[in-house]
Amino acid sequence: MIDVILAIIAAAAQPGTDSGAPEAAAAAPEPAPAQAALAAEPQEATGRFTTALEVKPILAATQGNWIHVREFDGQDLLYVTHLWSWRCGLARVKLGVNGQAPEIWPLPDCHLEEGFPNMIKEEDGLPYRSYPLGSIQQVSVEVTYDDLSRESLTFGRNGQPLQ
Repeated sequence: MIDVILAIIAAAAQPGTDSGAPEAAAAAPEPAPAQAALAAEPQEATGRFTTALEVKPILAATQGNWIHVREFDGQDLLYVTHLWSWRCGLARVKLGVNGQAPEIWPLPDCHLEEGFPNMIKEEDGLPYRSYPLGSIQQVSVEVTYDDLSRESLTFGRNGQPLQ
């Protein structure tokens, strides 16, 4: 819920932009191209939440929302919607399920031409993957911000960080 509130605040902070609701995502993401070497991006606060400088405090305050496991239609669905919602300040996200080696989960491009660049559009794909029902017990997440700093957390099935 906090991500919705922060998104509304971010959208309202954009003078002269359309504040219409983003469209729901429906298409599957395309395979990620080979990953190029990451490079740090300039860190200037713009009020658009497109840099690590602006996104890090939000993700630090909302760690319990980074991932979500939902049982649906005989499957576990692992959602990363919250991370996608703040992706413009991220360079990369890696996830590992149940102790498996973390793999890169592609992030959609930022929509810098839009009033809310972090919005998730239909063409961005779906922010989840499916697994066998009851199979997800823990998820490790490594976030690389666009300033190239990193943060790693491990979450239980309930989506809460493990100590």
